[in-house]
Amino acid sequence: MAFLSSMNITGSSLTAQQLRLDVISENVANINTTRVEGGNGPYRRKLVVMEAENGRDSFRNVLAQAAGGVPAAAGGLSQQGGVRVTQIIEDTSPFKLSYDPTHPDANAQGYVELPNIDLVKEISDAMAATQAFSANVTAFNTLKTVASRALEIGK
Repeated sequence: MAFLSSMNITGSSLTAQQLRLDVISENVANINTTRVEGGNGPYRRKLVVMEAENGRDSFRNVLAQAAGGVPAAAGGLSQQGGVRVTQIIEDTSPFKLSYDPTHPDANAQGYVELPNIDLVKEISDAMAATQAFSANVTAFNTLKTVASRALEIGK
């Protein structure tokens, strides 16, 4: 049923954006962490990698169906779609250096490696994730309204 697929697509995006916000929050919380568990240097910024589920082929099939009148079953259309988080990766950009010879994690030259987190990037990423989340909430509320009105037809 297309209606339930639409809800699943919106729900998958809400889940993915919530995870993205959680990872951004973790990055901001560790902006001054100079030592991680195991002593392998400072905290590394984490990024969320997302990919479309059935996005590429479904869109191509929809275009083929619209252009040529191919039936949905013959076109191999999938009713499911959305987005999913494939992995959470660490940013490999270099650490920032700060001169503080009194810091317990300072090297022999007196420099401390700080996390590769830029607060401006994190805030802009959080704003983008929040906007995407809000857009999906709006889409979900629109779906609820459509379903509600559809149910009222039978009255």
